[in-house]
Amino acid sequence: MRRKAKDERVTLIVGLGNPGERYSGSRHNMGFRVVEALSRHWRSGRPDYLRWSMCAAAEYGGRKVLLVQPLTFMNRSGLAVEELFSRFSAEPENLIVIHDEMDLPPGVLRLKKGGGAAGHRGVQSIIDTLGTADFIRLRMGIGKAPPGEEGADYVLGRFAPEEEELMEAAVNRAVQALATLLEEGLESAMNKFN
Repeated sequence: MRRKAKDERVTLIVGLGNPGERYSGSRHNMGFRVVEALSRHWRSGRPDYLRWSMCAAAEYGGRKVLLVQPLTFMNRSGLAVEELFSRFSAEPENLIVIHDEMDLPPGVLRLKKGGGAAGHRGVQSIIDTLGTADFIRLRMGIGKAPPGEEGADYVLGRFAPEEEELMEAAVNRAVQALATLLEEGLESAMNKFN
């Protein structure tokens, strides 16, 4: 993958998750799941492997997009984003991060720009690395852990079969929300999908 010139605008869409088969399909990997759906819908090219991430180039609405899955574990997601910023001369305004959100009910999604990490260590890693929280996030609701279950165990667990249909619909809605975001801007996408 060649370095992009500074004047070419590339939107980085980074789906957070943990690499490896052990974590595939877990609640914590909602970001990966959305990026995989975007890759299918937007017919991205073959993925390239950087040191800290797997990236696939796509184009949507005349904009160049890089669909990214960090190869670091969740808590070190900032390493992947830092590498991308360096390689593609990106800025926070060109970054969209997709992640699971325990504070939202399963299947609910919310777009926002800026704000704290709300306890999400992958998001916090990115904020710490960039030195700013001023980037767009797509928060994918997974619900709270049931009483007696640790949050870490819950997010690393898989969805119940009865939740799968709801989550698949949420992923499809996320694809639509991101398309609207790129075509019409954040405010319009928030009004339609939040």
